[in-house]
Order: sequence, then structure tokens, then C-alpha cells
Amino acid sequence: MKGVNKFFFPFFFLTITLIIPVLNANYLDFDEYWQTRARKAREAALKAYDPDPLGVIANVTAHVNEATVGNNSTRRNLGKVKKGKCQAVNPIDRCWRCDPNWADNRKRLAECAQGFGRNTTGGKNGEFYVVTDSSDDDMINPKPGTLRHAVIQTEPLWIIFERSMVITLHQELIMAGDKTIDGRGVTVHIAHGAGITIQFVENVIIHGVKIHHIVQRNGGTMIRDSIDHFGFRTRSDGDGISIFGATNVWIDHVSMSKCEDGLIDTVMGSTAITISNSHFTHHSKVMLFGASDAFAGDSITQATIAFNHFGKGLEQRMPRCRWGFFHVVNNDYTHWLMYAIGGSMHPTIISEGNRFIAPPNPFAKEVTHRDYAPENEWQTWQWRSRKDVLMNGATFKQSGPKLKGRGTFTKLDMISPKHGSLVSQLTRDAGFLNCKVGRPC
Repeated sequence: MKGVNKFFFPFFFLTITLIIPVLNANYLDFDEYWQTRARKAREAALKAYDPDPLGVIANVTAHVNEATVGNNSTRRNLGKVKKGKCQAVNPIDRCWRCDPNWADNRKRLAECAQGFGRNTTGGKNGEFYVVTDSSDDDMINPKPGTLRHAVIQTEPLWIIFERSMVITLHQELIMAGDKTIDGRGVTVHIAHGAGITIQFVENVIIHGVKIHHIVQRNGGTMIRDSIDHFGFRTRSDGDGISIFGATNVWIDHVSMSKCEDGLIDTVMGSTAITISNSHFTHHSKVMLFGASDAFAGDSITQATIAFNHFGKGLEQRMPRCRWGFFHVVNNDYTHWLMYAIGGSMHPTIISEGNRFIAPPNPFAKEVTHRDYAPENEWQTWQWRSRKDVLMNGATFKQSGPKLKGRGTFTKLDMISPKHGSLVSQLTRDAGFLNCKVGRPC
């Protein structure tokens, strides 16, 4: 991998080997099965790691320009959608939402991811699995037709739902790789129980569901995590979605609120992540990347946060980043109480084309927050703002090298300063979509 420090990978392997038994993602016994799964996950993460993250940003920027700028007529009419016309305006949505036969072409979605999670295909290469039963009563031998039975299967699966339902998970839902959870066409709530765990696997899509009121579960019980393995788990944290040592994960059009811990936590060297078109409300610690200041293995984390709406009742961590590289692009920040974007351990954060509307509190106008470092240290961290719109007194404290001389990145960044006013249009359909069969979604 050209441009990667030759000492990084040995250090990464040493670090993750030492830390994994401590940060053990709720399992009581780090047995041979989990050791093998962790080793394969590390290999997948290193394969997915992109030594030129700015090149990925340039590609996303080009697609956004094509979808939202195009010719002058497209820009003028962005907010004037005619009745009956497809209302998708950002590049991810335009990839699939305008098709009135989306229900017959569900797997088209797997071609639509952008950013660092762009290679995620989920269960595209597998059969459809229809969830017919909302129960979650047996953790070791899940009932066929339940969501838990679907996600532990070995083969790739595209998981859909027979009808609208509320699924209350008695314990965390541990997913196998190569899976898509697709809630389009019905209304699926995962609520009032445990959350979803994506641990040491790759290639997972979660799309079109509502996740809320997730709580801790005591654990100390056997939970099946695959067809051929189950084991004891400790207490789950109460995260809505926990991404632990996983690669190629795409979360899209999800509505999330009121979880006991984080809405989305991404830790232990997870990488190739895209979180897009989602709506987050009523929560304190929204989104965490990086498990610990002591775990340098998170240096390979690369994530795109795009076209999301950070809405009512949010306090902080949108996201909060340790280590890693993060592209925060075209999001609408309409509410925060403490800060919007924070971090420690010198993460790179590129904020581009977002709208930040500061709260009334005169002491909470600053978008950014840096932890556990004196100013002379964090001034070297690359936190840059380009084409952002700052409203109601919002400020963005930049640091580190300026974004200049980046070749293709600068050439393809065609969004004008006016672009910030378009963010409300780009994110107007963030979160769960009420898709109807036979109509564009």
C-alpha cells in the first residue's frame, strides 16, 4: 500500500492482539472460534484500508456535484419537485429511488453505496429471506422466520419483511457477514430491547428500519452468533448498532433515537464504513468512532458520514472520533446542546458542505470539541472545513494542514459556497422512507 508507514501494520497487529482480550465486545470466553473470526476480520480490514482517503473524498464530491449541481437548471429547480416526479436529489438516493419497480429490483440498492463503504454489497449474492415472525424467544435455537434466525445463517442473504412489525430483542442480535436487512415497503421497529451487533464480520447493509429505545441486557446467557457456534455473552451496552472489528458496513435510511448508550458505536479497527441518509434524534452520545485513546488499531478506521439529519434532542458526538480518517459531508446539523463534532488522538476530519445551526446557548456555538490534548498539540490535527454553512453564530475551529494542492480533489470540488443552503434539500428524506410498492420511493 503505497504511502502507508511501513511500521504501522506491525504496530497495529501488536496493539490489537494485546487489547482484544480486554475490549471483548460482551463475550465471556475469547475462544478459538472468536480468535479465528477476529483474525479474519483484521485481514479484511487491512485489505479494505485505503492509503489515499482524499481520493475517495474526491470521488464522492464528484458524484454529489453531478447529482446536485449538474447544469444550471438542475440547481435552480432543486427545491421545486413536481408532483409525481422522483424526489431523490442526492447521488445515493438517485441510484435507486426513482425506479417504480424498486420492490422487484431490491438488490439494485447494493450498487448505490458511496464513500468508504462503497464496496459493501450485503446479501446481494444470496437468496431472499422473508421475516414472518417478530418474536425473539430462543437465543440458542432461533425460530425459522425470525430476524435472529436470518442473520446467523452462513450464506449471503437479503433479508426482507412480510409485514410491518415491532421486534423486541431479548439479547443483542449478532449478525453474520454478507447480509442485508431491508425494511422497505413496511415499517419495522427494532425497539424496547437489545440492539444490533456487527462483530468481526464484513459486508453488512442495514437499510430502512427504525431503531429506538434500545436498552442494556444483562447477558450471562448463551447466544447463537452463527449456525455452528454459540457462547456466553456479558451485558450488552445498549447501543443501537455496535460495529466491532467489522469491514464494509453501510447504514442507510435508518431512523434512530433514545438508546441507552450510543446510537452507533464503531470500534476495534472497523473500517470501510458509510453512514448515510439517516435521521438521528433525542439522544446524548450519538455516534462514536474509536474504542480508546490507548488503542492505535483504530488508526485504520475510515468512515463517510453523508446526507444525514442530526435533529431534535441531540447533545454531542455527531460524530466523536479517535484516530482514523472521517469525511463528514452534506449533513444537516439543526440541533446540538454541547458540540457537533469532536475527537481525540489526532483523527483527520474533513467537514465539507454541511449546514451547522448553532443552539441559542452562547457557550455552545462552537461546532468542534477536542479532548485530552493541549492547544499546541491539537493544532496539528487536520480538522478542515470547506463549503460549510455556519448559522446562528456557529463557529468551526479549524486546525492542521490546509486542503490545498490535492490535485483531483480540488478539481472535482465544484460546489459553490451557496451549496450549504441546499443541504436541507439533500437531507429532506433522511431516515425511514415510507416506500410504496409500484411507485418511486
